Amino acid sequence: MKLAILSDTHGLLRPQVTEHLKGVDGILHAGDINRPEIVAKLKEYAPLFVVRGNNDKEWAEAIPRELTFSLEGVTFYMIHNKKEIGELPQGVNVVVFGHSHKYAREEKDGVLWLNPGSCGPRRFHQEITLMLAEVEAGHISIEKITVPQEER
Repeated sequence: MKLAILSDTHGLLRPQVTEHLKGVDGILHAGDINRPEIVAKLKEYAPLFVVRGNNDKEWAEAIPRELTFSLEGVTFYMIHNKKEIGELPQGVNVVVFGHSHKYAREEKDGVLWLNPGSCGPRRFHQEITLMLAEVEAGHISIEKITVPQEER
């Protein structure tokens, strides 16, 4: 199963990002979507697992703030800001979060912590990034995707 993992689109779904969505089996979005049109567009590519970010206002009230689900034997926990995590649900293998706009991949106590960074408007001169993942039989592999882009 091929997944795209992204966060912090902030109302901008770049063509360079949508190229990577073609042919994925699922999309994980860790919040700060900013517009319902982005949710609708993402759903055109693949099933969407999404959490609400701090910038997702009234229109996003039906989107959960945290989400736990399993795909191909891997249990995911998603939240926008990892500082809001209390206790992880039992059996979680991967935590997906956003908010900081900084790409991060760290294994801690048997749990893989993933922040795909931001693939929306460039902020703080940071890279524009997302992740592609392969999930199969309880294992996950991650590829960092950096989107070359002029200042915006």
